[in-house]
Amino acid sequence: GYETYCIKCYTSSTSRKIKGIQLTSKAKIQSTEKSNPPLTVVIDRLLTRCTQTGEAVNPKAYPLADAQLTITIMDLVQQAANYKQLKKGANEATKTLNRGISEFVVMAADTEPLEILLHLPLLAEDKNVPYVFVPSKQALGRACGVTRPVIACSVTSNEGSQLRTQILQLKDAIEKLLI
Repeated sequence: GYETYCIKCYTSSTSRKIKGIQLTSKAKIQSTEKSNPPLTVVIDRLLTRCTQTGEAVNPKAYPLADAQLTITIMDLVQQAANYKQLKKGANEATKTLNRGISEFVVMAADTEPLEILLHLPLLAEDKNVPYVFVPSKQALGRACGVTRPVIACSVTSNEGSQLRTQILQLKDAIEKLLI
């Protein structure tokens, strides 16, 4: 069976735990972002196909990010929250898509019922904005900088942002999943 570990995120000022994420093994992954304090996460493999009970992820949650891409997405979401370039929640993500300021949309695959956010992929495709699902709403909430689970978030555009190159690289990686 799989065990549930606590993932510790180390930032310059605080140390906190992200609970409820399943791992098969541990490895250190360090952020290369120079402008923010480096984020070190003890994680190797996020289980993307199984939850703790062994149920399969909802097949409607497509495209689902693999473990490495999930880590990259969570890292960038956390940095976007620090730069005030993040909107949290399905309603705010819908607003950013309608206003045309969304760079990409991240949704949680373990949302119950999933249908409450399935309008976002349709809207994102109409607006030519990439979207992706990640396995855990709890982990997405922590990456967004809140204690509550977050089922959807949108990284917004900002012309003079230091995150611009990272956002473009991640958009390309997400678009490859959609092909």
